[in-house]
Amino acid sequence: MSHFDIRCRKCNKVLENTYCAFCEHCIDALLVTEYRESQFRETDYDGIWRFNWLPVHEGSFRQPGPVVYRSETLGARLGLEYLYIAFNGYWPEMDGGIMTCTFKEFEAAVVLQNARENGVTGLVVASAGNTARAFAHLSVMADYPVLIVVPKMCLFEMWYLVESIRVPTVALRDGDYSDSIDVARRIATVLGMPFEGGVKNIAKRDGLGIVLLEAVSKMKRLPDHYFQAVGSGTGAIGVWEMAERFIRDGRFGEKLPVLHLAQNVPFAPMVRAWEKGSRTIAEEDLDPALIGQITTRVLSNRYPPYSTTGGVYDALKATSGRMYGITNEEVFESMELFEETEGIDIVPAAGVAVAALKRAVSEGTVKPDETVLLNITGGGEKRLEEDKGIFIVDPIFINKDIRDEEIEELLCRHLKKD
Repeated sequence: MSHFDIRCRKCNKVLENTYCAFCEHCIDALLVTEYRESQFRETDYDGIWRFNWLPVHEGSFRQPGPVVYRSETLGARLGLEYLYIAFNGYWPEMDGGIMTCTFKEFEAAVVLQNARENGVTGLVVASAGNTARAFAHLSVMADYPVLIVVPKMCLFEMWYLVESIRVPTVALRDGDYSDSIDVARRIATVLGMPFEGGVKNIAKRDGLGIVLLEAVSKMKRLPDHYFQAVGSGTGAIGVWEMAERFIRDGRFGEKLPVLHLAQNVPFAPMVRAWEKGSRTIAEEDLDPALIGQITTRVLSNRYPPYSTTGGVYDALKATSGRMYGITNEEVFESMELFEETEGIDIVPAAGVAVAALKRAVSEGTVKPDETVLLNITGGGEKRLEEDKGIFIVDPIFINKDIRDEEIEELLCRHLKKD
């Protein structure tokens, strides 16, 4: 028997527990998981699987969670007494065991386990790099078949650990992340292999919400403020949804954490829309030419679930949230600041979040005695390369306008060979 229901945010229709379900009435709304247990609970399972608010019955493979700790060094530098950091990456001294150095491992783990429990035998995944790394790694760890589609421009993000290099990967010569999503959907149709579903997959959002589960487990309360860099905003939506569950629980606070979300300018479509007070993103702010000017290609989603019911706009409204546009210079300065104060390297997207926190403190938006959770979405890459070594993926290159017949011939031949 399932321990959760799935409800449409817009029409409130309750659906049965099915994989990556869509509301038959509302194509522009997200579904949300409603767990039968209203109180947060931790079980005897290991790693992330110990949390009761996940859409799986058990974990069939090991998956560590984030390292959450109270910062003394960066907190002191910023004048924050209660700064908590959720570090998602490789950091042996702090028991950081995220081997792909990204919090996307949590979404991959929960999505794959949820799919397996629903009888799904394989998935097609679109990514700008870090999600692909996570799914490739977990494909091997979970012994679950995955086919990955990424833009060529993001291949530098596609390093693998040695055991992951045989996961089939398709790279678009002439497309960006959003084109990868389009092609992935076509590949899924041609091969009869389900598309992972992106933000509409409840397992993906609940998996990313693990950051807040781990934080509340450590802090014993909800934070006042939450900081994260966003491309699609799926992780921020997942945190908002988890926070709503904690409010209903009643033991960890009565107020939702304020969401502070940041993007790398000049490609910051959600920032621009929020600044205008608009629920709709302007077409000119989605110009692909802007993507080449940012240092964080993993944040370059041109299809963000901003205006969708239950999406980023609603999450910001519900939490009295804020958005920040961060320059490349601020990104690199913040990466250096974090490594100097905390002693571990972080990825550029995490630098975006640190820069947003710095700005919020300087503007007085965050008070010195308030509790802050800073999501370092990826880190420890330099340390991992020193300790373990990494391998570059050898992809199948295609063009985004490839015909369906060519997809079938090329990929079926490749998959059969492997």
